[in-house]
Amino acid sequence: MSWPVVPLAKALDSAHVFVDGDWVESKDQDPDGDVRLIQLADIGDGYYVDKSNRFLTSDAARRLKCTFLEAGDLLIARMPDPLGRACIFPGDSKRAVTVVDVCIIRPDSNTVYTSWLMHCINSPQSRNQIDEYTTGTTRQRISRGNLTKIKVALPPLEEQRRIAAILDQAETLRTQRRQALAHLDTLTQSLFLDMFGDPVANPRRWVTRSLDEVTLKVTDGEHLNPVFSESGMPIVMAGNVLVDQIDLDSAKRVESSLGQQFRKKCGPELGDLLIVGRGATIGRLCRVSVSDTFCLMGSVILVKPDRSLLDERFLSGMLALPSMHAMLYKSSGSSAQQAIYLKDVKRLVCPLPPLPLQQTFATRIQAIEALKVTHRTALAQLDALFASLQQRAFAGEL
Repeated sequence: MSWPVVPLAKALDSAHVFVDGDWVESKDQDPDGDVRLIQLADIGDGYYVDKSNRFLTSDAARRLKCTFLEAGDLLIARMPDPLGRACIFPGDSKRAVTVVDVCIIRPDSNTVYTSWLMHCINSPQSRNQIDEYTTGTTRQRISRGNLTKIKVALPPLEEQRRIAAILDQAETLRTQRRQALAHLDTLTQSLFLDMFGDPVANPRRWVTRSLDEVTLKVTDGEHLNPVFSESGMPIVMAGNVLVDQIDLDSAKRVESSLGQQFRKKCGPELGDLLIVGRGATIGRLCRVSVSDTFCLMGSVILVKPDRSLLDERFLSGMLALPSMHAMLYKSSGSSAQQAIYLKDVKRLVCPLPPLPLQQTFATRIQAIEALKVTHRTALAQLDALFASLQQRAFAGEL
């Protein structure tokens, strides 16, 4: 089926809103504010994450001339990962604004169906074009101006609704699997709190030490920009640290001797923990569960537990708690540029329950992890189905 191919700017020439979010610095924020600040971490690839916890006052929002969001607005992340991912804002109990690296689109409902546009932006056809307009090296982004240049095949409104309905159904199945995984994460946190209490409040009065005192090493990866090669050693960046696993297949590579040089500072091994220190997935952590040799870029922090004092699953469970995140997240200038700093990780106060109790926790966590594997396998199959439908939909074959 042949549809007119137009630049995104043309498809949205009657949109009610097509702007970037607002530059809201840390000095503009207020934890007791009545306006929610939606951030890059809230923008999922086709789904809203609802992760951040930043606010400002109505007075500050008006002073900064912020654009207030409405339920149903399309939000596009102009920074990775992945770059250009889009989701629909479902609304919030508070009024909400968003940060400058998120683009806001409120289409004209007479010409563009929002759910269709979200799937279109997230399609392989659009992603390939977005990659061509990417700028920056260490902090890749796409400008709103360049975003308007990507070309989309614009079907009639009823056809947009039909395509969106099919993809929405498939996305619902994926969402259910993601929710099941999220419930298992909640179960892990509940189990930790039940056995040990909140590590910040330390109600059980466990002996405490700084994390630097109970680990063999806390460091980060390479901060220089290395020359990548076709072969050699994988170098793991923030985007390669997934939930409970490391994606080495898509990792860039450096010449092996250079990789070995990087590993002298930071050599991950089985059971070590990796924490994303910057970017859209800030705070994400996983245990090293592969024996492959790899090195790290500076956006990833390595924690090597002293296993005579700390079980790795206990440490992972502790660091995944929201109260720990609150202790570690810092602003590096703007609300869109949070970071976890190495010095803050090192001096983090760590409770030390008896090692046998930590190991009991670890045994229970292993059972939960087995269930996670089952759900991830099913989710991967649904992802493959969705990708196939998406490809066909925007090639005019669905």
